[in-house]
Amino acid sequence: MPHEVSLIATIAAALGLALIMGFVAVRLKIPVLVGYLIAGIVIGPATPGFVADVGLAGQLAEIGVMLLMFGVGLHFSLEDLLKVRRIALPGAIVQICVATLLGVGLSSLWGWDLAGGLIFGLALSVASTVVLLRALEGPIAPMVCARFLSSAEV
Repeated sequence: MPHEVSLIATIAAALGLALIMGFVAVRLKIPVLVGYLIAGIVIGPATPGFVADVGLAGQLAEIGVMLLMFGVGLHFSLEDLLKVRRIALPGAIVQICVATLLGVGLSSLWGWDLAGGLIFGLALSVASTVVLLRALEGPIAPMVCARFLSSAEV
């Protein structure tokens, strides 16, 4: 009976290397997310050595993003969000505009068209919320973190 080990190999390599690079990042006193990013680069198709199944890794990444967004949702209640709405709404508008403009500017340097740049910028504005939450989650007081990050949630 033939067996497909692509799923297990991809998950094992990703989690194993993420664990190792996460420990290295902590030892170097840099955010653990940097270690995770380096692990992804190492097992990606752009570097020599083991290359994870790119299609499968993309699907697993989608699941990971869903779980991260779920984690963001667990940190906020509607009551807390309403308390900081005067800060959150203008902050959200500014954050979305700045991230979108940076995405358009960067993509124009890469030779992309305006539509691609807008999509890239909007994706940056959404993705930065999850990364920011994970990076600031520990050292910042909960209310300060809620006020700062709720602007990105709106």
